[in-house]
Amino acid sequence: MEQTPTSGGLPDNAYKELPPGEEYKPILEARTSYPEVTPWSVIWGMIMAVLFSAAAAYSGLKIGQVFEAAIPIAILAVGISTVGRRSRALGQNVIIQSIGASSGVIVAGTIFTIPALYILDLPSSFFKVFMASTLGGFLGILFMIPFRKYFVKDMHGTLPFPEATATTEILVAGEKGGKQAQVLVVSGLIGGFFDFIFSAFGWWSEVVTSRMVEAGAALASKTKMVFKLDVSAMVFGLGYIVGLKYSAIIAAGSFLSWFVLIPLFHEVGQGLTAPLGATASKLISQMSAEEIFRNYVRQIGIGGIAMAGIVGIVRSSKIIAGAFSLAYREIFQRRSGGEETALRTQRDIPMLYTMLLIILTALLVFVFFAGAVVVTLTHALVGLLIVIIISFLFTTVAANATAIVGTNPVSGMTLMTLILSSFILVQIGLTGPTGMVSALIIGGVVCTALSVAGGFITDLKIGYWIGTTPRNQETWKFLGVVISSATVGGVILVLNQTYGFKGEGAMVAPQANAMAAVIQPLMSNTPAPWMLYVVGAVIALILTMVKIPPLAFALGMYIPQELNTPLLAGGIVAWFVTSRSRDEKVNNARFSRGTLIASGFIAGGALFGVLYAFLRFLDPMLGLGVTHWMSAAWAESPSGEITGLVMFLLLAGYAVWDSLRAKPE
Repeated sequence: MEQTPTSGGLPDNAYKELPPGEEYKPILEARTSYPEVTPWSVIWGMIMAVLFSAAAAYSGLKIGQVFEAAIPIAILAVGISTVGRRSRALGQNVIIQSIGASSGVIVAGTIFTIPALYILDLPSSFFKVFMASTLGGFLGILFMIPFRKYFVKDMHGTLPFPEATATTEILVAGEKGGKQAQVLVVSGLIGGFFDFIFSAFGWWSEVVTSRMVEAGAALASKTKMVFKLDVSAMVFGLGYIVGLKYSAIIAAGSFLSWFVLIPLFHEVGQGLTAPLGATASKLISQMSAEEIFRNYVRQIGIGGIAMAGIVGIVRSSKIIAGAFSLAYREIFQRRSGGEETALRTQRDIPMLYTMLLIILTALLVFVFFAGAVVVTLTHALVGLLIVIIISFLFTTVAANATAIVGTNPVSGMTLMTLILSSFILVQIGLTGPTGMVSALIIGGVVCTALSVAGGFITDLKIGYWIGTTPRNQETWKFLGVVISSATVGGVILVLNQTYGFKGEGAMVAPQANAMAAVIQPLMSNTPAPWMLYVVGAVIALILTMVKIPPLAFALGMYIPQELNTPLLAGGIVAWFVTSRSRDEKVNNARFSRGTLIASGFIAGGALFGVLYAFLRFLDPMLGLGVTHWMSAAWAESPSGEITGLVMFLLLAGYAVWDSLRAKPE
């Protein structure tokens, strides 16, 4: 049966379930060899891994959201191949994307747990961060290899793979990709300079609040109702990509916290003559809205996040139950020989080598735990068993979630891992600071393994649609993991030295703060606000009953309001530019161009943010006077806030104007 191409160049059955007897034939012929692993693809893949690891780490620690690197990297890969006039570049671009995309997944796995070491004043080092990320990444790759055929071939047309679809279309539409890269670069420079100006020079305020006018200040004083907006181009761009539906749910969680719960706590606390709760040191009547949020309302968000993770795992129980049998069939009953194994497009790293590598990685995890994390060999063995069992069981959950909705519920699964590992470690006598370090490092390894597994299935699906060699992607993914782990470890150290992860002006690191808040009472005698956790858990269950995504809502309750409102602004712009025309092709073209602009804002803002952090870090040695650049008094004044609001509206207006310029091809 002859296959006609889609608008992007893929065969027309690329996204459809195949009837009996029909097979999918990729763009690159399975019986022909094409250039894939070359010095060009490997070097550019490494460059992408470094750049996007730094950018994603900064954005994740600042706003709690790690942007997906696969699409921007694919656009840049096509762009540099076009500029470099590379012939037969499609297979090489897949390798660039696969190596580079290690950045986002390693970042997500690392920043959810490791910064909690700094938050809790526990010992940490570059070595611990690097090893936890690297070994977790290796496990994520190795546990996914036996399931590659099931997810990318056997389930062809059944699972949508939204991120893989977008990335594949970009890679295939090579000529279009060069122009797209130009849009991405221009918007990246605009977003980067926009964020750099207020963060380095303070020409306008980064956070706009309702206190900038007298009526708003009076309302905040009397009722503790405050509206906040971060004007960052990076956060605004993320909101565009998230879309109106999910950004509205996140913002709704934030509005519940700031416009309902904080005023409620304030009203109830007016009659109290003693601090409420064991951890509070002030009367509620003396607290600001921000202090009420930190001491009480944020804990409700933590309970919601935990319950949302549990709900996600329960919904995937069938996949968890079938994980062992599926792995057994793929590893021990896989037939050797035959046409399928001979085809280039179906060659994996041999199962024997995969098993040996899993054993070797497990031994390295054991040595790492025994030598740098825990106290005894028994503790190291228990830690290893927790890592291997949970990582393996949840690998298919992570892959399935990524294949269906394009997002991986790794934070919920990691929270469950921390609770489980803390309980087990306490039972074997590992408590206190050493116990917390052990639990967080174990959680970091598991979190990275699951994050990499979810992201790697996207890479493998891209390769399947295009027709590259799975073995090449699997082999060189290890390099991407090592490069990304080293970069993330360095960025975390620099950001901790520059901003810190707790206190005024610190990086938000919401997931790591949630992990720290949960693990501390489990591993020490510090009292925990369990009732507030329960309230959050009940809210998450109610949301599940009415079919509202509880994790997005709970994250909104937990993350500071100023980082949620620009998400909603970005989502509104995305809805606006895609609903102005009655021609669906025009709306799609506008959305695609808007996605490029938003991706540029995210990447540019994050990269310039990392640059500024490095400048501040090196300032004592170089004498640049970075700290004197900032006009703090102006930035914190009502005039600075009004200027910030005006600049934010201009930025949003530019995004609308440039998106509406798009025309269907």
